[in-house]
Amino acid sequence: MTPPPPSFKLGRRGQGRATDPALDDAALAAARDALSRGRWAEARTLLIATHDDWDRRGHRVLVLAHAPGALTWAHEWRLTEPDSPEAALLFGCAAVVRAMRGKGSPDRAETAVAAAQRAAPRDPTPWLARLLLAHHRDAPDAFRDAFDALRERHPDHHQAHHLVTTRLAAASPPSPHVAHPVYDFAREAAERAPADSPLALLPVVAHAERFRVLVGAGEVPPDPAATGHWTSRRARTAVRGAFDWWLEWGTEEGHPRRLIDLNHLAYAKYHEGRMAEAAALFQRIGPHVTPAPWSFSGDDPHTAFRTARDHAFGLT
Repeated sequence: MTPPPPSFKLGRRGQGRATDPALDDAALAAARDALSRGRWAEARTLLIATHDDWDRRGHRVLVLAHAPGALTWAHEWRLTEPDSPEAALLFGCAAVVRAMRGKGSPDRAETAVAAAQRAAPRDPTPWLARLLLAHHRDAPDAFRDAFDALRERHPDHHQAHHLVTTRLAAASPPSPHVAHPVYDFAREAAERAPADSPLALLPVVAHAERFRVLVGAGEVPPDPAATGHWTSRRARTAVRGAFDWWLEWGTEEGHPRRLIDLNHLAYAKYHEGRMAEAAALFQRIGPHVTPAPWSFSGDDPHTAFRTARDHAFGLT
């Protein structure tokens, strides 16, 4: 049965609702907006409530860290509550974001993150911030050390595995006759993870990231249909396994970054030519377009998403 047409609008030129890194976390979006106006109490409440839901904590604090003035307001919070691990965490993450934007010192960011680590030794989130900074500084040893330390605290950290996949996809393959190491990394991570872990979709993310790198290097055309990238045996195996996982485990609301996974899976199903399955995913995604992977061909992500969605729904 053909799914009903979507009830949301993105605009005819893809210029409708902008991508919000908060995704569908309304409480996070509200706290982020309050923080940008100098009110950090909402961020405090949100992070304390998140506690040891590590994937959600990492997602939320990094969205907050990108708010205008986040470093200033996190500093004010630290002065008010010098023993707060949440204040130290937001300050450290905001310092990392500022350094990544070229507006702050990476060394000062390292110092701020180290303070957050001391404030909460079991929390993997400061190590996520350190992982981002090491990636930005192109420091492979620091990147590897941060990932190892993070996995000691949370072996199945979603955002960290995505970041490693992004970085590994850009590495040169050891030989043209062997599979690229990003595929082995993603497959092994998916196999190690618990049955209900969204890392089951990491092989699809790896396949998309590898396509991004190949397009950027000019090794394949930007049109996925012209490369056969999503119709190879490896791709079909990865996509089938991910879709089966979603049918069993992923149809309920829950993981804070599930919409990123769903966008990857919808992209893969669409380019695999499985329109009914793609349509079911588009219906679940609603208006929450993510830049990755819709921008990987160099297109505006909203335009690419809308074109694929309309085709899957039979509207074009």
